[in-house]
Amino acid sequence: MTELYALENTVQHYDWGSPVRLHELLGTTPDGVPAAELWLGAHPSAPSRLADRPGTTLLELVRRAPEAMLGRRVADEFGPRLPYLLKVLAADRALSLQVHPRPHLARAGFNRENRLGLPPGDPRRSFHDDQHKPEMVVALTEFDGLAGFRTPRTVLDLLDGLDGVLVDAVRAALRADRSAAGVRAAFSRLVAARNHPDCEAQVAATVDAVRGRLAAGSPSARADATVVHLAAQHPGDPGAVASLMLNRVTLDPGQALFLASGEVHAYLSGLGIEVMASSDNVLRAGLTTKRVDEAALVECASFAPRPPVVPEVRTSGGRGQVSTYRAGVAEFALTTADVDPREDLELPPSGPRTVLCLGGEVTLTAEGRDEPATLRRGASVFVPHDAGALRLAGEGHVVCAWVP
Repeated sequence: MTELYALENTVQHYDWGSPVRLHELLGTTPDGVPAAELWLGAHPSAPSRLADRPGTTLLELVRRAPEAMLGRRVADEFGPRLPYLLKVLAADRALSLQVHPRPHLARAGFNRENRLGLPPGDPRRSFHDDQHKPEMVVALTEFDGLAGFRTPRTVLDLLDGLDGVLVDAVRAALRADRSAAGVRAAFSRLVAARNHPDCEAQVAATVDAVRGRLAAGSPSARADATVVHLAAQHPGDPGAVASLMLNRVTLDPGQALFLASGEVHAYLSGLGIEVMASSDNVLRAGLTTKRVDEAALVECASFAPRPPVVPEVRTSGGRGQVSTYRAGVAEFALTTADVDPREDLELPPSGPRTVLCLGGEVTLTAEGRDEPATLRRGASVFVPHDAGALRLAGEGHVVCAWVP
């Protein structure tokens, strides 16, 4: 009989995380330590564990029986690996300003660092695996971020009236070339500024000017407030100034954002569901004390100005509602379901599926299994391809990551 695998998942403790939000989801007692991300998947650095099989991880399960777990189509396309990673992200402070490499650059960078003999986990590493990392976030609360570059004209308008070494460098680069090449030159100047001995003073001068404009009734109050807020979190970091070059985004609950590989971004605050290609490759540009690999960052980033990408969303259901978010990538899609006791709902019928209950109590019935699984807030299961079609009943809110 096909099994549904109850999961135990890793909480990642990064300094930007919330000390309470993930504890509230999981029903655990806060300990004062920031809990930033809950990982559900089979990435080698933190694979989910099987609750009923001590010592066995989801990574091992998929490798042992890839066709049963993934289905032939997914196994043929991606090999014996779960192609997505599902996360719950709880940010009280800004994450690093970052970019994820495109496929060929991820492979090249990973192979290069292997040839150099850098061991896994070495802080000098920029590439932790050979995979790209497009990602999508669906907001559970109001969710703020920076995503992709504003047009050069918009950036120049935001810089109007500001002076200082950093502002002058960005202004000069954009006036000289308003194409993606000019954006690249301007952004590279800000990334490189962190290595200058006067960086802290240069950043402080710009932030003081922005703060003064904000106090005087700024015509760009939201952008200016973002600079001041980020500078308070990361004093002396030119990433705060770089935020003027990026689109400022706020998502309401249920709204989504897609970040293609190569897109510069930073999440600023909020609780959200993330689904991404299964990778841990992060190239940082600022708002961080960690390593900034300027050469790799500039090679991997896209500098074409464009608005943030909103995934396609389709809804179905009557009393309950199913919303499916798709971003046009092969590795993942995300379905959310608000389950009403008067109407059963269906989840994706095939492939590897990871289901997390965000609230309430629901029963999950698989076509290939006699007994349903009961999920309460914070509980999760991996549903293999062989389990067949899925039906939800009860009352609650769940999310399901799957392969389109």
